[in-house]
Amino acid sequence: MGVVTFDRNGEKVNLGAIGASPPGGVTRDEAARELESLGEELFALQDLLWGARTHSVLVVLQGRDAAGKDGAIKHVVGHLNPRGVHVTSFGVPTEEEREHDFLWRVHRHAPRKGEFAIFNRSHYEDVLVVRIHDLVPREIWGERFGHIRDFEELLSEHGTIVLKFFLHISKDEQKKRLLEREEDPRTAWKLNPGDWEEREKWGEYTDAYEDAISRTATKRAPWTIVPADAKWYRNLVIARELVQTLRPYKKIWQDKLDQVGKQRKAELDAYRARKS
Repeated sequence: MGVVTFDRNGEKVNLGAIGASPPGGVTRDEAARELESLGEELFALQDLLWGARTHSVLVVLQGRDAAGKDGAIKHVVGHLNPRGVHVTSFGVPTEEEREHDFLWRVHRHAPRKGEFAIFNRSHYEDVLVVRIHDLVPREIWGERFGHIRDFEELLSEHGTIVLKFFLHISKDEQKKRLLEREEDPRTAWKLNPGDWEEREKWGEYTDAYEDAISRTATKRAPWTIVPADAKWYRNLVIARELVQTLRPYKKIWQDKLDQVGKQRKAELDAYRARKS
């Protein structure tokens, strides 16, 4: 099974039945060429988004340790113009953040019209980590699924295009990547005993992710399960989903810019008439 998208709340997700490797028939060279083409189209779409300012885009990246969230940002988001992109990584809440509701720190980073916001981890940590480590009672984190759906619906109603990606990595591939960090001095800074501790809870995290995806997938904020064992295929899938989702808005944005252009031209003509 290749890429799987969930867009109905309550649709049962079984990560064990979804492969983490690229499907047959896809080569790395072909993927690289397609990614380059998609990157150019994505840049052009972003330019229209920036000018029209009728919508914004929120990209949520979730996944286990070493699944490739940073790599996806580098190789996919790197095709975008930095002026209209904000990347936020959500770690352990600060004291100030803990004194507010769990969505307070997230909503502050929602994208403005015309902009992309990339979340490297997100509000979903509050139904994942807190669940696994018993940081809040079940009755509290259990209610958060509904709050998250409402939050993402609110963003959508106000013009935010929401795309959520779960980077699906196998247990063997994760082990390989964690060990590679130890062997390469350039990646030693990423070493963290906590990654290995969390790995021991693989099954618990699987259950938590399946619940999170199943209970928050909607038409306006779908989840895409990205086979992430091959980095090159992971990047291709995310770029494809971004471009395919944004393409239908191209005419809307271009029409808005044409309208603005006519108005600006009329203003310029009026200015010149007054000066003559």
